[in-house]
Amino acid sequence: MKSLLSIIAGFFICMSAFSQNDAEYTKVLTGRADKIVKTLGITDSEKYNRVIETLVNQYKALGEINDGYDNNIKAAKGKIADKAKLEEASQALSNEKMTQLYNAQCAFLGNLSADLTNEQIDQVKDGMTYGVLMVTYKSYCDMVPSLKDFEKRQLYAWLVEAREHAMSASSSKDKHGWFGKYKGRINNYLSKQGYDIQKERAAWEERVKAAGGTL
Repeated sequence: MKSLLSIIAGFFICMSAFSQNDAEYTKVLTGRADKIVKTLGITDSEKYNRVIETLVNQYKALGEINDGYDNNIKAAKGKIADKAKLEEASQALSNEKMTQLYNAQCAFLGNLSADLTNEQIDQVKDGMTYGVLMVTYKSYCDMVPSLKDFEKRQLYAWLVEAREHAMSASSSKDKHGWFGKYKGRINNYLSKQGYDIQKERAAWEERVKAAGGTL
């Protein structure tokens, strides 16, 4: 009987610890969401709280998907010795993760659209990705002032695509990593368009320095 009571007591202690950790995690995510939502100009308190809840739920979903993928990869590495089979299993897990992230993002954006305008949704996307899209876009426009309008449109389109991926990334490093990948694509594109990126960057640095600033 004492043994059974000990097991039951241990179970409730574990559940209590889990509940406390979950509450703390939710509090952190709510604070993160609130920083984004407060920039949207929402005056309706019910709508404000709904949008925060939508954001918190998305953060939790992303955490579960990305953590689940990491755990599955770790388990696969522990069970599969053959390199080719491990690569095949890893690719399958990656494909599954991407599908889950895509579905979660579609549901998330659908929920946001019930309360927000397209402009506000873009603000949410920028908030989730630290505003890197516009910072990067403006940097390219400043670095290469001779960019043509169609080239600017292409750069912006790629950065929007990068933001869509970055929204679902599991960490700040991974979010910036997505923009890094697309910056490589942009640099290659500009080189093919005839721009010397190294010279453009050097000239930009000189302009900024002459104006008393730094990059």
